Amino acid sequence: MSNSEIVEILELTAKLMELHGADPFKIKGYGVAAFYLDKYKEGELQLMTEQELVKLQGVGKSTAGKIMQIAQTGTFPELEELISNTPLGVMEMFNIKGIGPKKIGVLWKELGIDNLHELELACLNGTVAKVKGFGGSTQQKILESLAFLKDQAGKLRMDKAEAVANVIVNDLKKSFEQVHAAGDLRRKAEIVDNIKILVSTDSPALLQNTIGEIDYLVQNEKQSSPFVWRGNVQDVAVSIEIVAVSPERTVSELFLETADGEHLGYAGTNGSTIWRNAYYENAESEEAIYQKAGLPYIVPEMREGAGEFAWAETHTADQLVTWDDLKGILHNHSTYSDGQHTLEQMAVHCRDLGFEYLGIADHSQTAVYAQGLTIEEVLKQHEEIAKLNARFAAENPEKPFKILKGIESDILGDGSLDYPTEILASFDYIVASVHSNLTMTQEKATARLLKAIENPYTTILGHPTGRLLLSREGYPIDHKVIIDACAEHQVVIEINASPWRLDLDWRWISYCMEKGVLLSINPDAHAMEGYLDMHYGVANARKGGLTRDMTFNAFSLEEMEKYLKARLERVRQ
Repeated sequence: MSNSEIVEILELTAKLMELHGADPFKIKGYGVAAFYLDKYKEGELQLMTEQELVKLQGVGKSTAGKIMQIAQTGTFPELEELISNTPLGVMEMFNIKGIGPKKIGVLWKELGIDNLHELELACLNGTVAKVKGFGGSTQQKILESLAFLKDQAGKLRMDKAEAVANVIVNDLKKSFEQVHAAGDLRRKAEIVDNIKILVSTDSPALLQNTIGEIDYLVQNEKQSSPFVWRGNVQDVAVSIEIVAVSPERTVSELFLETADGEHLGYAGTNGSTIWRNAYYENAESEEAIYQKAGLPYIVPEMREGAGEFAWAETHTADQLVTWDDLKGILHNHSTYSDGQHTLEQMAVHCRDLGFEYLGIADHSQTAVYAQGLTIEEVLKQHEEIAKLNARFAAENPEKPFKILKGIESDILGDGSLDYPTEILASFDYIVASVHSNLTMTQEKATARLLKAIENPYTTILGHPTGRLLLSREGYPIDHKVIIDACAEHQVVIEINASPWRLDLDWRWISYCMEKGVLLSINPDAHAMEGYLDMHYGVANARKGGLTRDMTFNAFSLEEMEKYLKARLERVRQ
């Protein structure tokens, strides 16, 4: 290990100890050692003996022993224990400029914020500024630092990768007629580590010159060639490839550069793989490639080699859910909890987008960090919903827009739902979600969810694993057991459309459909513009093969009300 790597580990140890309120003397010991060793340039720490290390400024006998362990194994037991007791998202907060371990500890332990996504939401709705010792200035610095961190990761979430690709594609389209995003982006992968763009041109040199004039593109000359430009966008680490393809090869190359290798290796009825059919001939359309191979057409999102041809034995591409199939938007937040817009604003905007209903599902009372609703606030919100619904009915008697009374009820540690039974019974539907105690074993986490699913008031299981992409791994659950239980108790499973989550993972959609479990594409919107995240949810759903008839919020308002009414009647019997 290099000296700088050892110093980083000592610094991390000091931060984690301070975060957990360890002995200040020990914290200082690691901090001082890191400070002086960062300036040490005369030798390699990993090669030094304990006797040599203790002679260095700031290094005591105990720290010297830890350095030797780090040099040999990359870590040491105390550090591993600290890491195991710290959520990954909290550790990522150390990268935020302007706040140290003590402030991070306040955010985590007092507000319950354990990841960058929830921290951003808490800053956007003003919660952080109200905390003693923070204020508006610190809150703004956190937001600025978060924005910077998002642009630095070597991998990007779907939404960020799409934004980067769109900028490049639009600039290239000023000079070239056909420019296409391929690869992970076209397959709608939830995480993108390479942005691949194809440009149809007879002049690769012209393309290279054009790229050279785009100042935000930084070339990796060693990895580039006359036909493939490789590099990245300035200050964004994700790799980018811009490939020149001849016009007559555009369709075939777009197909080859989009599909996963497993998909391309699938053999058609003519005995040849799809790859051979696309590689050795210039196709006029992607449909023609499949037709020549004697195979059904597979949409770009599904070309993963993950059972899409088995899916195609009983389904067709036109059955896949689309944005236009969605009739309502469930799981949304307003200023009653941690949203940025009022209930009325959220409703009117939802109606203006052409939807028939809005399901409001603010946080429940246990979610203190998200300003969860007390019972009194629930009743107040229900009164406002009734008034707004009366207004919407008067404005359009023939086809009134409607707000459905929902709540995102926290699944407590023992699997029970927030609120007493009489309050749960007052909602039209309930999204049951886990937000706390995310470090359970798979057995305990699964049992916790099972109890929530068995609760007769649970309508939708929200973001089943609690994952936050590139920020926090989901808690471990037995997916099959959970999906089977949802089938038994007629509980809908959410596909959380936030590009931070995309949870349920698309790989489990086919099993849900096999078991007859409906899926609801929910944006988890905390602001009006959050509704548009449904596009990511639809992409994720199509990737997993979700059809419109298995999509819960493809129900019309009439169908939805009938379904929810029947469910509540069963509960009351």
